[in-house]
Amino acid sequence: MEEGIVIKSTGSWYQVKLTDDRVIPSRILGKFRLEGLNLTNPVAVGDQVEIRLEEGEEEIGLIQRILPRKNYVVRQSPRRKHDMHLLASNIDQAMVIVTIREPMLKPGFIDRFLLMTEPYEIPAIIVFNKADLYLEDDLELYEAIEYMYQSIGYRVMLVSATSGQGVEQIREVLKDKITLVGGQSGVGKSTLVTAVQPQLELRTQDLSDHSGKGQHTTTFAEMFDLDFGGAIIDTPGIKTLSFNHLEPQDVAHNFREFFALSEDCRFGGSCLHRNEPGCAVKQAIEEQEVSELRYMNYLTILEEIEEQNYWERNKG
Repeated sequence: MEEGIVIKSTGSWYQVKLTDDRVIPSRILGKFRLEGLNLTNPVAVGDQVEIRLEEGEEEIGLIQRILPRKNYVVRQSPRRKHDMHLLASNIDQAMVIVTIREPMLKPGFIDRFLLMTEPYEIPAIIVFNKADLYLEDDLELYEAIEYMYQSIGYRVMLVSATSGQGVEQIREVLKDKITLVGGQSGVGKSTLVTAVQPQLELRTQDLSDHSGKGQHTTTFAEMFDLDFGGAIIDTPGIKTLSFNHLEPQDVAHNFREFFALSEDCRFGGSCLHRNEPGCAVKQAIEEQEVSELRYMNYLTILEEIEEQNYWERNKG
């Protein structure tokens, strides 16, 4: 039996890097499940696995066991809305790349990304790319968003893969860590990663740069080692993030500033911060101590989850 880490997934086959740095194409033996969730992919990039080598014309591996995960990041499958897609596991931090221009910023996307990482307390860094394109109004918007997220404990960075601004700081953040890197199509993720490590050629999935559509492409995550230490797990251009596996209470508990205030709500941790009397979050919004933008994004996600899960909640 050999031990290794999954560095690439293509659906039915996995590339497993062994401790001696050999990479073995491997497939699953038997069925693996994750806490009762319906998964489109039972093994994730970042998984530590045990494989049995099969001798033949070329060496292939059979994945016998997935070693315990310290964490994982899961999202709703974009194609099968009742299933979940395991993006990555055993990560030290996550980096979401966005931009204010080309394409225009969708602030709700940042909060959805954070809702993937927050349940496992995975540190998340918000990186604004394409700073060289920003006009004065864009920079003012950036400063407001930077303040909003930094005030609740997230790191926010302004960079330009084209001009090189902030690239050295990105290297410092990535060094010696396993980092999940994600972002919507068109934000320049591939360009930024190549600026960080020029030899690294990611699949270019920024389709919206060419088509304007930014559609989701069916590809899987892949891990790349960094010359200066650490590794990134590159995820395909993400169009949307949905959460059919979460309950409204899960969402309330993973907006960190709402959770911190909830002990002062009349209904404590069960408050959903909507129409309940004595809600500390609503009061903090009125007093401008909590971001109204984050709150609006929160309400949108709550409504979406309740609509999606309506039949499940009401059958029987």
